[in-house]
Amino acid sequence: MKKKILTVTLVCMLAGVMGILTGCGSVGEKTDWDYIQDKGTLVIGLDDTFAPMGFRNENDKLVGFDIDLARAVGKELGVKVKFKPIDWDAKEAELKSKNIDCIWNGMSATPDRQKSMSLSKKYLENRILVMSLDPSINIKSADDLKNYKIGTQAGSSALEAIEKNKKYDEFKDNISEYDTYDEAILDMKAGRIDVVAIDEVYAIYNNANKDKLYESDFNFGADYYAVGFRKGDTELTKKFNAALKKTIDSGEAAEISNKWFGKDLVVFKGYGK
Repeated sequence: MKKKILTVTLVCMLAGVMGILTGCGSVGEKTDWDYIQDKGTLVIGLDDTFAPMGFRNENDKLVGFDIDLARAVGKELGVKVKFKPIDWDAKEAELKSKNIDCIWNGMSATPDRQKSMSLSKKYLENRILVMSLDPSINIKSADDLKNYKIGTQAGSSALEAIEKNKKYDEFKDNISEYDTYDEAILDMKAGRIDVVAIDEVYAIYNNANKDKLYESDFNFGADYYAVGFRKGDTELTKKFNAALKKTIDSGEAAEISNKWFGKDLVVFKGYGK
């Protein structure tokens, strides 16, 4: 009987020790935020041709709204930011393989991306506008679109917004897709299309640097931007949102927005922790 009691006691003691060791192991585990802190750098994946969010200027210097905002947020986080141009179509793979730590480049906050990534708070409100080189063209509603030839960028948030419109079937045959908005605008100059459905942020940049486009009363609504992290990187997302909010509360984010867009498009809403 004593032997049995001793055996049970030893087993219980060993189990207790193992529990303590296991507990100590869990306490020592590194978080996704620890990973960034240990590196001291947040690697940001982007398409470096997307003006005015992140692009190369005439001196091949990386500039843009997202570039300036990322540096401000990085300062709040206490880490360096490194920008890494990537193939935009392979952005999720780049993220999962840890070649980059986040995707930050005017990326639309969609339900599908919320499922595949840990999205930050929405930080910018971009609208999908209908614009023309002809000031006499003013589309008042989606019903008018069947009377015009429409151009937009293939695979863009603008095209997604167009396809979701309730009247889409009535004007879908009038839509032409282009590799870039610039190509669509060139075709509009040539008279092959009448209007473009275009991101407001790009339209503002275009009007300041290229051709004057005139906005119709009708638009396809808001398209919010967010930063995408790996799906399990919840602690990093939380830290990022806190730093972003500080940048917004201090007025620095509004200053950056006014620099690039002439108005404050910054928001802090939805998604994220």
